[in-house]
Amino acid sequence: MRESLLLDVPHRQVVFTIPKMLRMFFKYKRSLLSGLCLCGKEALLKYFKAVTGKEITAGIIAVIQSFGSKINLHPHLHFLLTEGGKDQEGQFRKLSFFDEGLIAKYFSREVFSMLLHEGLINLELVQKILRWRHTGFNVHSKVRTTTKREAERVGKYMIRPLLSLKRLSIDKTEHFPLSFLKKTG
Repeated sequence: MRESLLLDVPHRQVVFTIPKMLRMFFKYKRSLLSGLCLCGKEALLKYFKAVTGKEITAGIIAVIQSFGSKINLHPHLHFLLTEGGKDQEGQFRKLSFFDEGLIAKYFSREVFSMLLHEGLINLELVQKILRWRHTGFNVHSKVRTTTKREAERVGKYMIRPLLSLKRLSIDKTEHFPLSFLKKTG
């Protein structure tokens, strides 16, 4: 991955999460996950344009995950992206600061638009969620890399499997008396 996909510029991992109330749609209509990924990409491109005033082409690697750390339903996105991108004149525009609140605002608009278009929610629900103190839309962009090797490490983390055989263990404590396992009579 390091040799063919990654540019020799700083990268960020950006993680997008959605409100618990909306997760059920992605459980029963798995095709929405690709749309969710596009929502993340559009939110980032709109953010780049808002900050630089230019259309930016950034390097983006996106991973869709549908599970959380407790193997629960938790559709979310991991993006590994360049800290900036090339404008239409071919000049690289660097962004060293990521306003997570503004990116989350763009992301929520994109997700709401997609779910409204799909007919899965209505404007009343959108307004209800937007009135919440914490809407449930979250963006985390603190993980930063400065070398290709570091970016590759983050990329490998992003594609980790749901379960790892190396991390499984057997609980050897007795839950039943041994007599329970013996045949009776």
